[in-house]
Amino acid sequence: VVVWQWVLVIIPSVIFFFTPPLAKTKEAFFKAAYKNKQPNLFMLTGSLVISWIFAKSITNAANLGLDYGIVGGVAYGVYYLSFVVAGIVIYKLRAVGYKSIHEFLTSKYGRGAVLLFSLLISIRLFNEIWSNTMVIGTYFGETGSTPFYSAVIVFTLLTLAYSLKGGLSSSIFTDVIQLFLFLALLIIILYILFSNDDFTTQTVVSSGVWSMETGGNLILVALLQVLSYPFHDPVMTDRGFISDKKTTIKSFLLASVLGFIGIVLFSLIGVYAKMNGYAGQAAVAVGQSLGVIVMLIINFIMITSAASTLDSTFSSFSKLIAFDLKIGQSLTWGRIAMVMVAVIGSIPVFLGAEILAATTVSGTMVMGLAPIFVFWKIKAPRISFYLSVVNGLFFGFLLLIEGLPSQWILTGGPYSLLLWINAWGLLSCIILFFIPVVIQKILESRTKPSLSA
Repeated sequence: VVVWQWVLVIIPSVIFFFTPPLAKTKEAFFKAAYKNKQPNLFMLTGSLVISWIFAKSITNAANLGLDYGIVGGVAYGVYYLSFVVAGIVIYKLRAVGYKSIHEFLTSKYGRGAVLLFSLLISIRLFNEIWSNTMVIGTYFGETGSTPFYSAVIVFTLLTLAYSLKGGLSSSIFTDVIQLFLFLALLIIILYILFSNDDFTTQTVVSSGVWSMETGGNLILVALLQVLSYPFHDPVMTDRGFISDKKTTIKSFLLASVLGFIGIVLFSLIGVYAKMNGYAGQAAVAVGQSLGVIVMLIINFIMITSAASTLDSTFSSFSKLIAFDLKIGQSLTWGRIAMVMVAVIGSIPVFLGAEILAATTVSGTMVMGLAPIFVFWKIKAPRISFYLSVVNGLFFGFLLLIEGLPSQWILTGGPYSLLLWINAWGLLSCIILFFIPVVIQKILESRTKPSLSA
């Protein structure tokens, strides 16, 4: 089994290294423009879907299926409405001439806002490295063991190698292959599960209870967070500016549907685990119970999804440093940035789970981005950006210390604290965003008569 696990890590990475062409221009490396051709609808949609169905997300989906049945899978799938929100906003921004998120923020809120925003997305990208490679490591050995660390290091280096070769071009190219692998393997897993007479569509539908205490809180959390969550993920937003506007909006809307379906279907592994009384990591438990072949298939799904996210993370950080922040707009700087994020993003793996949990920036902390992008057309002073974003960070800190007064939590059960911190936090972010807008309009209305006089 261990030998086959290593084969599943090494062989695809070698193929991904030799298959895509070497990126020789900035357009190919940073924008995936190969031979002056932009990614088409099929390629862009596939890249969006698989880059967001990452190892950590499908692990969470399976575990939520274990905890809450089909309701848990749906709750996690709601996050894929992020594609709808981001796609519409990006389409509107491009319609008025903006070529990137950073260009929009620079023109409206200044360089300081861009630096704060870049810090937020950098932390997001760092977390993407260790959170995905750790999932791979756990399939090779216990956390902290030599096999665990070996798998993490080898997997990271192999993915970095083909990313350095082609940049975003390699990422887009390999994403399509990785999506096909993911879908094929998922179909095999579902076929095996539904071959069990006790596992039917009817039992799946009735596996969860639609209440606040059994997944409903998380559904509402997802509905609130999709207004801000996608904008701190450059893996998604970078793909909104590399094809023409019509192809882009179609791809984002289609990716939302496919992503939702994919994540709900994978959560059925957790539903199966729930029905059979398994505990722990749902995917691992099901794989072990159904034999070596199924275990290897699940391993390969994790490897495929983790690689797609990892190479996209390398490409996004490269573009952030060399292109968006304009720190040496060259292929050399882009590749240096990839190596840098690979090294720094891997350090938390060696620091222990407690430190990892303490340094994770959740979607709660970036809720302040919602008014910035949802109300992008509003003429707002620069202070509106800082009030909203800093307030979001404050409520994220409240979540970490569980500091919200109990009387403000209006529902019970798991995720109730998360829900109401997001609800009250988002409401206050919107209010703080609009207070300077209202003050500005009042001041302008008072100065107009004197100017006309």
